[in-house]
Amino acid sequence: MNLDPSKCWNSSKKESWKTTLLIAYQSLGVVYGDLSISPLYVYKSTFAEDITHSETNEEIYGVLSFVFWTLTLVPLLKYVFVVLRAHDNGEGGTFALYSLLCRHAKVSLIPNSQVADEALSTYKVESPNETQNSSRLKMLLEKHKSLQTALLILVLLGTCMVIGDGVLTPAISVFSAVSGLELSMSKEHHLYAVVPITCFIIVCLFALQHYGTHRIGFIFAPIVLTWLLCISVLGLYNIIHWNPHVYQALSPYYMYQFLKKTKKGGWMSLGGILLCITGSEAMFADLGHFSYTAIQITFTFLVYPALILAYMGQAAFLSKHHRLDNSYQVGFYASVPEIVRWPVLILAIFASVVGSQAIISGTFSIINQSQSLGCFPRVKVVHTSDKIHGQIYIPEINWLLMILCVAVAVGFRNTKHMGNASGLAVMTVMLVTTCLTSLVIVVCWRKPPILALAFLLFFGSIEALYFSASLIKFLEGAWLPILLALILMTVMFVWHYATIKKYEFDLHNKVSLEWLLALGPSLGIVRVPGIGIVYTNLVSGIPANFSRFVTNLPAFHRVLVFVCVKSVPVPYVTPAERYLVGRVGPHAHRSYRCIVRYGYRDVHQDVDSFESELVDKLADFIRFDGARNHGNYSPVEDGFHSGESTGECRLTVIGTVAFSGPPAYEMDESDQPPSVSVGFRTIDSITDVIEMESVNVSERRVRFAVEDESEAGVRSQREVPMLEELDDLWAAQQAGTAFILGHSHVKAKQGSSLLKRLAIDFGYNFMRRNCRGPDVALKVPPVSLLEVGMVYVV
Repeated sequence: MNLDPSKCWNSSKKESWKTTLLIAYQSLGVVYGDLSISPLYVYKSTFAEDITHSETNEEIYGVLSFVFWTLTLVPLLKYVFVVLRAHDNGEGGTFALYSLLCRHAKVSLIPNSQVADEALSTYKVESPNETQNSSRLKMLLEKHKSLQTALLILVLLGTCMVIGDGVLTPAISVFSAVSGLELSMSKEHHLYAVVPITCFIIVCLFALQHYGTHRIGFIFAPIVLTWLLCISVLGLYNIIHWNPHVYQALSPYYMYQFLKKTKKGGWMSLGGILLCITGSEAMFADLGHFSYTAIQITFTFLVYPALILAYMGQAAFLSKHHRLDNSYQVGFYASVPEIVRWPVLILAIFASVVGSQAIISGTFSIINQSQSLGCFPRVKVVHTSDKIHGQIYIPEINWLLMILCVAVAVGFRNTKHMGNASGLAVMTVMLVTTCLTSLVIVVCWRKPPILALAFLLFFGSIEALYFSASLIKFLEGAWLPILLALILMTVMFVWHYATIKKYEFDLHNKVSLEWLLALGPSLGIVRVPGIGIVYTNLVSGIPANFSRFVTNLPAFHRVLVFVCVKSVPVPYVTPAERYLVGRVGPHAHRSYRCIVRYGYRDVHQDVDSFESELVDKLADFIRFDGARNHGNYSPVEDGFHSGESTGECRLTVIGTVAFSGPPAYEMDESDQPPSVSVGFRTIDSITDVIEMESVNVSERRVRFAVEDESEAGVRSQREVPMLEELDDLWAAQQAGTAFILGHSHVKAKQGSSLLKRLAIDFGYNFMRRNCRGPDVALKVPPVSLLEVGMVYVV
């Protein structure tokens, strides 16, 4: 698959209007389905119990005013014009905000970051100049680990509520659409028909997910477009036919009158009104599937006007109908003319299926991000598009969501309880997004704290009002998202906590370089043919699992590579910047360190391609290192600074520029991009020499000096060690490759609290045994796998 980020929709290159409109059209089927079907259940949920529709119309006008201003302030003003700008190289969602904060302040709880990571082209910092206030807040976050833990818990809470919404939204969307059958069936038949039909549709929806959002988007986009046009036309018809003056209810005065008359009942009814903005978070969570411009255009010029017309039309109809049957008096279908009721019902069912797709796609995205950042057990991630970066499918999560959705539909069986549950989940996610965006405004955008405080107080107060109205309905359905969030947060926090403790154990038990260099025939150690790839989480030092391996089996391979597959807080790492390669010990030892860096949306390579590419990168490094150390090339314009090796090894980014040896040559940079090198000092005195592609460099030629015959002879003698090292590498590759992984068992140390023992000894180890192992996640073939048993006492 070609998942080069430069070819994704949200590429930094300027998109043509044709491409933007095409993406905007496709986003209809994935992003806006949930938001567009909210008219099906908003009025019905609002007038369920807390308030009644009276002949004065004060209630319906007040609800319409609340709906209008909520849609205007939250999805339009907050998300479209503010939050969507807080994207992480085009990626959205709760973890994208957390990733931005981790890059601008050292708030990550896993301390494996290197200065070299900051040289990545996707490691963007908004402004090089820190203000005094942003620096003060940054220092506060970096100084107190309790604040870092609180920030992580806040992020996990938002993530869990998004996943919980992924359970609730398909159930309430499909159930509300199918409930339109109530107008043509008796109550007894209606109850027996709606639930089975709802469950059947939900199962079909999740069965389609493996085709990917790219295909589903083009299938679903016409449905959402037709639905939006349909509710717009129905809204206009009802406004013109029943109450042309309903637009007056958009005044905020009617909100005041509504609360003044209904008092506590009106406040509790806000739990139904907030359902008009369900799906707003999907605009941000699914941002990586599309682009900021496309989502902004679609919502502002199509979705928002259509929703306002739909709600105004329903209000206009209800303002002239006060004596309908109590069960259906404020339902969506009551305002649909009878002649078109069946076609609208069928279209609504299709639209509800599409509406569920938005939150399902967002759930897949956010679980993939949390897994990459070490906050979720390992699951299989399938990339469903070879053209669009970030479109994924997770089989285990897909089927789990399906089972839970069916259980919700069967268990609740009414829109009111589903709405209460969904409303609480939605408002929790929005509150978390508001808090994180406020931090981004100060820490990342370097804006004055007063601006962030104003953003937090303005939108936070609106969302807190709706949140309180949802929370008070705990026993009427709101308990479900809280229960789901509690379970998911426990799973994610225990997994992340154990991951941190394992890393700290590895860090404190790593072996010195002198120990490795002392291993030899005098100690009975044998070097066997082949390449030994030792996986470790450490970016420096010799891991304890390798020392345990050598202790039990006194032999290791002639070519030894310590590989650290590491996630960095960026959405993707370009192939030219992925591999950091260096030596461990002297040349003769044939030991290397390779740090493979992935973003949280990157595709992990198959082991065959990874093994061959790793050998190619080692060969490139050997050529470069030989040329650098012996000064065998003397370019007029040199892209490298050799620096001094002062520690365990020198790490070099080996990108697309290959080293074919020291012979003089001429490079035309219009065909091959130049290399740029920057020297860094990192932890443990490792010097990183960074080589990467430069961007937007003007065309020029680099001419290497041509040596005479005597210089060529001296140079050929100096090449001998390098050629021997290359021969050893090729011979080792032919002999075969072994992958050495630690098979870990984690246990709490003696004296630990009961809670810690339960979390580590039972919780974490149960998840570790039942999720995908590291060998499966790294795609290691079983025939080449060597597992070393390790007991982590944390």
